[in-house]
Amino acid sequence: MEDDGRYRDGRSDFIRGAKDIAKVAKKQVGKKMGRGADKMADEYTKRSYKRFEEEDDDDDYGGAPGNDAGYHRNDSRAANDEDEDAAGHSDSTEGHDEDDEIYEGEYQGIPRADSGGKPGGADGLGAGQAPFRDLSAYEAERRKDQEELAQQYETILQECGHGKFQWTLYFVLGLALMADGVEIFVVGFVLPSAEKDMCLSEPNKGMLGLIVYLGMMVGAFVWGGMADRIGRRQTLLISLSINSVAAFFSSFVQGYSSFLFCRLASGVGIGGSIPIVFSYYSEFLAQEKRGEHLSWLCMFWMIGGIYASAMAWAIIPHYGWSFQMGSAYQFHSWRVFVLVCALPSVAAICALTTMPESPRFFLENGKHDEAWMILKQVHDTNMRAKGYPERVFSVTTIKTVKQMDELVDMGESLAWHQKWRMKLSALFHQVRGNFLAIFSPEYRRTTYMMMAVWFSMSFSYYGLTVWFPDMIKYLQKQEYSSRTKTFTQERVEHVTFNFTLENQVHKKGQYFNDKFMALKMKSMVFEDSLFEECYFEDITSSNTFFKNCTFIGTLFYNTDLFKYRLINSRLINSTFLHNKEGCLLSDVSDDNNAYMVYFVSFLGTLAVLPGNIVSALLMDKIGRLRMLAGSSVISCVSCFFLSFGNSESAMIALLCLFGGISIASWNALDVLTVELYPSDKRCTAFGFLNALCKLAAVLGISIFTSFVGITKAVPILFASGALAAGSFLALKLPETRGQVLQ
Repeated sequence: MEDDGRYRDGRSDFIRGAKDIAKVAKKQVGKKMGRGADKMADEYTKRSYKRFEEEDDDDDYGGAPGNDAGYHRNDSRAANDEDEDAAGHSDSTEGHDEDDEIYEGEYQGIPRADSGGKPGGADGLGAGQAPFRDLSAYEAERRKDQEELAQQYETILQECGHGKFQWTLYFVLGLALMADGVEIFVVGFVLPSAEKDMCLSEPNKGMLGLIVYLGMMVGAFVWGGMADRIGRRQTLLISLSINSVAAFFSSFVQGYSSFLFCRLASGVGIGGSIPIVFSYYSEFLAQEKRGEHLSWLCMFWMIGGIYASAMAWAIIPHYGWSFQMGSAYQFHSWRVFVLVCALPSVAAICALTTMPESPRFFLENGKHDEAWMILKQVHDTNMRAKGYPERVFSVTTIKTVKQMDELVDMGESLAWHQKWRMKLSALFHQVRGNFLAIFSPEYRRTTYMMMAVWFSMSFSYYGLTVWFPDMIKYLQKQEYSSRTKTFTQERVEHVTFNFTLENQVHKKGQYFNDKFMALKMKSMVFEDSLFEECYFEDITSSNTFFKNCTFIGTLFYNTDLFKYRLINSRLINSTFLHNKEGCLLSDVSDDNNAYMVYFVSFLGTLAVLPGNIVSALLMDKIGRLRMLAGSSVISCVSCFFLSFGNSESAMIALLCLFGGISIASWNALDVLTVELYPSDKRCTAFGFLNALCKLAAVLGISIFTSFVGITKAVPILFASGALAAGSFLALKLPETRGQVLQ
């Protein structure tokens, strides 16, 4: 009795310690509870978007179940609200009160220890309650939670404002998008040089050009699905790391097969960039800023193309930037270029490690405190930058979505590889379920329409953007052929040729005791000619052939005039000594042609700048659908100007025109894709549609380039028809301007 009296007299001094002891006990009990049935029985309730009001600390701690530590809610499900309300003052939030500390596991739906006496509590389900409720009921509750979260999240973003944090994230994610733009151009720029080192045939060159798109197709699908399960930031870091490592090794490997594999792996890695970057950034943008700033983000793809063109122009023609170890290992300037092109990806990885995960992803997965801390960071960063450091983040609780993940008890006896196998199996089924969900009745029509729009846009855009340079090369060859000089029945004796022979045709010529020494032969053809007692030394040739010729007593020393350059020719007492090692190349572009390729790519990429600016300024004013359909229609009309492209300069101008107009369609399509799908399916849907985009690109490139030099009508009809169909279908999609992010 004496102890009780002392306790009552000192109650005001020790009440806080008693509360702490009781809540520690609850925490320990909560850790050991089975989550399966408790989670299904737990009822998530609406959390108030207001500060909790503290009540008198002298309230009895062992009060009614609906009243914990002086907090109460006016809700029909007050029995569970005590768990929800405590979340606003957890240890992970700034300014918390020790009286309001929550126990671990609350946001995973684990009931508090003191709920054991209530129906459906920790001790068991109520007598009249079924062990498991209908799945559709939980789906309905999840949908309701998501709708409430979407509205509240928009309000929170409004309070956080748009400022320093968003702009910092803009540049960080821009580097990842820049790496994607670089990846598209790398193989095209190195092919003219790589074919010399790797002896690439035409089919091998074609496969190397397409392998990047195939890798990006796989990467977009895989990483998009994983980003909805393990997080945007973590998945993006993994994908960029794979891209960086593969790009690094591709600059050193020597064989064609190993180089092909490294570029495939590099494409798989960078494939996750576009679907994750746009989804990630959109979840930090308020409604009125979303369309504009996602369009500004698209500019980094253009910057990536400019970077690749500039680096190729500055590095590849400098053949002195190379070394070799014997004849087995060579490292030429084009490999330096491949290495430099990995830098944006490496920079993106370093910068991304300083940025937080998307708070929307955390909220969708029931992680309240982590999301609260990130949103507070966004708010405080922006307010300090704007000169209002005294402004306090007024949010205490945020709606979280009911979780439906199945829990698997792996036990302690399983080996590590078995646990990993079970985890990967569970992840695979979750990603598969998410993918199937975008074809559910709720999203089926939207998904099919988006598939058609993405496919038509990609088919025409990538098909034409590759067809343009091929047409320019074809026109260059035509113009080059028109300057070919032809010599007939010439007789040359005792002459030494030590200068470059280029673009000539010699028919029925006779050469006696002539010397061809230390020279280059470019596009030379000798037909029905006689070479008697001639001497060829230190000859380097390209696109050079001897047809139906006769060689008598002729010596070939240190040349690349291999026997397969001698077509239907006769060799009488002739000898080949110390042939040069190398490849038979049908055509080798000179430095001027290489510079032209880089310059054309630079202009074509830079031409999208006006379209980027216009789309960013008008995206939130005229809407996504009008931007998408309008740009597609104008691009369709511009296709008909291709028939006037009869010169190199005209084709370059048309390339710039088409790129500048069509970029607005891509920006609108990216924004629309982000806004049409809910957060828990956004990356999955975007990744699938982007994978379809790369498949359409492969088909478009293969079909359009097959008509180079044959006809312009088919590419024009294909491109204009696809764009017209895409613009028509785009108008059937729902407009998302002015709506909260689902």
